[in-house]
Amino acid sequence: MFAWITENMGTIIVSAILIIAVAAVIAGMVRGRKKGRSSCGCGCAGCAMNGTCHGESLKKH
Repeated sequence: MFAWITENMGTIIVSAILIIAVAAVIAGMVRGRKKGRSSCGCGCAGCAMNGTCHGESLKKH
């Protein structure tokens, strides 16, 4: 078992870093959504889809 871990240490480290990065992105999106921000990062004022892509909760903000 220990030999397998040492042989695959690079893959394990890269996988752990990717999992942490994806979790951080998802957590940031959830926090932003709770604060009423859109997931695209820009405001809705100049968007061609203004008023059609978000639910009523985001339109009130």
